[in-house]
Amino acid sequence: MNKQTIAYQGVRGAYSHLSCTNVFPESDSIACETFQEAMYLVEKGEANLAMIPVENSTAGRVEEIYRLIPKMELSIIDEHFEPIKHCLLGLKDSTLKDIKYVSSHPQALAQCLGNITKRNMEAIAKFDTAGAAQELTHMRDKAHAAIASSLSAELYDLTILDDNFGDHHGNTTRFLILGKSNEIPEYNEEKKYITSLVFEVRDIPSSLYKALGGFATNGVNLIKLESYSVPVSMEASQFHIDIDGHTSERKLQLALEELKFFAKDMKHLGVYQRDDYRDIMKTFNK
Repeated sequence: MNKQTIAYQGVRGAYSHLSCTNVFPESDSIACETFQEAMYLVEKGEANLAMIPVENSTAGRVEEIYRLIPKMELSIIDEHFEPIKHCLLGLKDSTLKDIKYVSSHPQALAQCLGNITKRNMEAIAKFDTAGAAQELTHMRDKAHAAIASSLSAELYDLTILDDNFGDHHGNTTRFLILGKSNEIPEYNEEKKYITSLVFEVRDIPSSLYKALGGFATNGVNLIKLESYSVPVSMEASQFHIDIDGHTSERKLQLALEELKFFAKDMKHLGVYQRDDYRDIMKTFNK
């Protein structure tokens, strides 16, 4: 590979594709049918990085990703926040009054449910936002529309009937940028970092409380704590945590030592720089 390549799930024009072009404008993007395929291309060395969505400020987490991450051979090397501006797209000669049906990914439909209901449209779930836009070009039916990005309108020669069709302003998706390198960035006290890992707790009373106690006693902030069932088990749970800090910091080292005592199967996912957009979101939400 002479030019850096970024794999993403979806078809051309998807929000993941838009994120790839925004973060890596000089790189080539590779469309994949599934998240697993995008990750696998990086594992095989056929792509340098993968751009993977993990959560949305309106619709919540992408649960499939949290189940794939513990199994992957990749590391989190960065994060990216992409403001999502849903557009209602129609054929070139269609108008808002023509639209009776609207297609998109279930997440996008959920994020536009208020406007869909207000306009008495029937929602149709599709595998992908941009895929719905692409399909629209072949239907030739003015009663149908798609919810997708402005990039999809450009790529598939569609009309933007409403350039702000989402229910909430400030709708944002967080992406993880995955790569094969597990090198930890050198600590710089002027920068902010996130350390991510997954673990299970030992089968003892109050194990989760005890496992996380070290973060409180050492003054370490937890940004995120996600839990989900371990596959083929109705009893064990796995936890994903994003920690505010770098593993070179002594207070975090002490907290992780305490975590190791009460946890099992702990796996480090990556240490990476915290996106400045987090501070912008704090200001926006005040």
